[in-house]
Amino acid sequence: MKFFIAPMEGVMDFVFRDLITSRGGAEQATTEFIRITSTRLPDRVFHRYCPELKMGSRTRSGTPVYIQLLGGKSLPMAENAARAAELGAYGIDLNFGCPAPTVNRHDGGASLLKTPDRLFEIANAVRQAVPATIPVTAKMRLGFDSPALVFENARALSEAGMERITIHARTKTDGYKPPAHWEWIAKVREQIKTPIIANGEIWNAADLERCHQITGCDLFMIGRGILRSPNLIAELAQAQARPQAWSVTQKMILPFFDANSDYRNPKAAVSKSKQWLKYLSFASPEASELFEQVKILREPSDYRAGLERLLN
Repeated sequence: MKFFIAPMEGVMDFVFRDLITSRGGAEQATTEFIRITSTRLPDRVFHRYCPELKMGSRTRSGTPVYIQLLGGKSLPMAENAARAAELGAYGIDLNFGCPAPTVNRHDGGASLLKTPDRLFEIANAVRQAVPATIPVTAKMRLGFDSPALVFENARALSEAGMERITIHARTKTDGYKPPAHWEWIAKVREQIKTPIIANGEIWNAADLERCHQITGCDLFMIGRGILRSPNLIAELAQAQARPQAWSVTQKMILPFFDANSDYRNPKAAVSKSKQWLKYLSFASPEASELFEQVKILREPSDYRAGLERLLN
C-alpha cells in the first residue's frame, strides 16, 4: 500500500508538510491549491506555495511535492502548469474537488464536475503543456450534488492522460459529512484503467482495511486523520497503526510553533499552532487540556512561554 498526503486548504502548508513527511511513510505531498484565473502567475507565487521548489520539489525529509492548480480555463491552467514544471515541480495536480462555496461560485473545484467535457479539455491541455517526464494527476469528488456523472468524469480524466486520479468518496453537497461512499470508487475502478487513490474517512487501521476491501485500492490519500494523529501515515505504512501517543506528539508542538515563526511570523505562528491543537484535541484529551489553557494567550512571547511551561 502507498499513502499520499491530502492538499488541505489552509492547513497543509510548507511547515505542516515538513512536519508530517518527517514522520515517514508518505509517498507524496501536494501543495494547497493555487488559484488560476486568466493570467500566468509570477514565479514568486509558485515559490510561496511551494518553497520546496528550491530543494528539488521535495520536503527536507525527501518526500516529493506536487503543485496543485485550480481553475476553469484550459489555456491559463496549461500555461501555469508549464511554468511550474519549468521551475522544477516534481508533478502537477489538478483540483476538481474543492467544495468551498466561493471557489464553486467562481468556476473552480467541484463545480467543474457538472461538465465532463470541460474536465477533459483542462486536463488534456495541461498534460500537453507539461513535459512527459513530469506526472500530471487529478483529484475529484463523486460529483457535484450526485454521483450521476462520476463515470463520465473519471473517464474524461483518464482519457486526458492523468497518471493517477484521487477520488474523494463524497459529492460536493456532502461536504465532509460521514460516511464516505467507498463503494463508488470500486465501481469507477471497473470502468477505467488509470490507478485510483481512495480518499475520505480513513482515521485508523480499521478504516484502512475496510476501505481496501470495499474499493480494491492499494493507494490511499489521508487528510484530516493526520491532523488528529500526525504519525498516522507512518503507522499505517508500517502496518501497525495505533492511536498516537501524546508523549510523541507533544514533542512536535514547540518545534511546529518555532518553524511557523521563522517561515511566516510570530503572530501567524500562534494562529497556526492553535489551529493544530484544536484538531489534535478531537483525539487527545491531553491536547484538549493544553488547548484550553493556551487559547486565551495572544502575544507570541506569552504563547510560547505558556507552551514551554505546560509541555515540560
